[in-house]
Amino acid sequence: MKKIFYLLLLVTAFNTACKKASSETPEVVPVIPSADLPAGAKDGVTFINNGTSAIVTLYAPGKTSVSLIGEFNDWSTSASIMKKASDGNTCWIQMDNLNPNTEYAYQFYVDGKLKVADPYCEKILDPDNDKYISATVYPNLKAYPTGKTTGIVSVMQANQPTYTWKNTSFNRPEKNNLVVYELLIRDFTTEHSYASTLAKLDYLTGLGINAIELMPVNEFEGNLSWGYNPSFYFAPDKYYGTKTALQNFIDECHGKGIAVILDMVLNHSFGQSPMVQMYFDGSKPTANSPWFNVDPKHPFNVGYDFNHESAATKKFSKDVIKFWMQQYKIDGFRFDLSKGFTQKASTDDSQFRLYDAGRVATWKDYNSYIKSLDANNFYVILEHFAEESEEKVLADDGMVLWNNLNYNMNEATMGWLDNSNFQWGFYGNHGFAKSENLVTYGESHDEERLNFKNITYGNTSGSYVIKGNLATSLKREELAAAFLFAIPGPKMVWQFGELGYDYSINYNNDRTGEKPIKWDYYSDPNRKALYDAYAKFIRLKKNNSIFNSTNSTYNLAGGIKYIKLTEGANAVVVIGNFDVVNQAANIDFGASGTWLDAVGSSISLTTNSYTKTLAPGEYHIYSKTALK
Repeated sequence: MKKIFYLLLLVTAFNTACKKASSETPEVVPVIPSADLPAGAKDGVTFINNGTSAIVTLYAPGKTSVSLIGEFNDWSTSASIMKKASDGNTCWIQMDNLNPNTEYAYQFYVDGKLKVADPYCEKILDPDNDKYISATVYPNLKAYPTGKTTGIVSVMQANQPTYTWKNTSFNRPEKNNLVVYELLIRDFTTEHSYASTLAKLDYLTGLGINAIELMPVNEFEGNLSWGYNPSFYFAPDKYYGTKTALQNFIDECHGKGIAVILDMVLNHSFGQSPMVQMYFDGSKPTANSPWFNVDPKHPFNVGYDFNHESAATKKFSKDVIKFWMQQYKIDGFRFDLSKGFTQKASTDDSQFRLYDAGRVATWKDYNSYIKSLDANNFYVILEHFAEESEEKVLADDGMVLWNNLNYNMNEATMGWLDNSNFQWGFYGNHGFAKSENLVTYGESHDEERLNFKNITYGNTSGSYVIKGNLATSLKREELAAAFLFAIPGPKMVWQFGELGYDYSINYNNDRTGEKPIKWDYYSDPNRKALYDAYAKFIRLKKNNSIFNSTNSTYNLAGGIKYIKLTEGANAVVVIGNFDVVNQAANIDFGASGTWLDAVGSSISLTTNSYTKTLAPGEYHIYSKTALK
């Protein structure tokens, strides 16, 4: 849904790639001979004979000639003509006399006019962008074969560097106790690498999160991207580091009790993708594309729209899913724009979000496939935002749905109360049977930063000032966080929200532009106090099962808001004043006697009623028995 960015990128990056492809002088090459595909061959490269031979395949329905070109044949377009398998769609060739320790650059030369990289390769070389990748981030990066070919090239190597996993018995947190930290490596550390992010793990464990959601890390167009413009799905983007560095990052996270979830973009692909380029008329995919719709089926599409009812797309998607699950031992996927997995045409969101049986069938199929690979609490998280009846079916199948409270919660933090009811955080309002199927957040990469709006647009009354007042704005963030983590179900934090990050989402030209990396925030006492409050709320959520109670009452409208949770003999009441003036609270606590306050002093009630005037921004977390 990052349409402006993608459309601009599409005009530049894709047209550049197409110009390079079309500038090739067509050659007359032999028609593909036919021969059965050798047993054991898979899509992409399969090494045999101890790595001295490779069977290389390309799925290319309708193509009349395909050659394998590369360093092993001095990029000759006629030396290595590929054969066509009995399915009539798969081209293949066996290359012999390879050195298992050598990285070989290669491409496919299709129909005498188009050079493309291997869609299944695990590494690419980019003549335009690799020069900006430092040796610190990616040591000993293979040089591009300048003067030999043009465009993106693939790399294959039999004896790749291998990673030895240390933490092989990691137990994933239960869904209800998930506290996910969404993270963009580019904007998290100045070094923008897996290794530098790993160095901040103690900061994250101190916060108490138990899952990291990495924004897309497979190869995307350019270097300075959010990653939602994908092109190669099996290759980690080199701007963040090597394959083994990513594996080590995941391994070390597991060692700290942190699950790793990958943001996966399978709604669309961009023009750098060989799958797009092979079936393209110069402006959009052709009707004979095995994977893509000629025109997008929905209004939120960017790039080129995958057809998830195509057998070829289903196979490719499952191959991508299996690869990351098995090669990287990840713990879950967050699927971007999952609502886009549709073949029903729509022109606006009112149509797009309506119940779609085909879309439901697609997601049930993918979810079933994932369960067949790993039934051990693997997380399937959807950015869906479809009709509630559709989301309920997906939730009942075990999937987790993103739940956005940004607008209403930000109205509350700014002290504007008319639209400040964030009761949508409760799973029952979605018709869900379990809270574990709704991951709720106040901020994500797609939303404006809460504290930016607090400081820019916050309400004021007398000496109580939110707008322009950092200390008060941060306390409003603390107030909202107390409520967010009290709502049953998994939660998500967008990076640096725990420090009250207050640069706008549109800072530096647009939402996808690089943002300032403000680790100095942690030294600010007011911001550190917010971090400490987050850590406390997360600890309470994880350590006390009452925060997953199925017995809740609440009133989140108006200035005085409260949530009451009950479990056995215990009860928790979170109460706060979101107004900018004093407000009287009168709430039935359900029991008299002593109530402990996790953020203040205990109180004694002579009746069931709690009656008190709360100052603006004041909040309490009361419980009948002590919370851990």
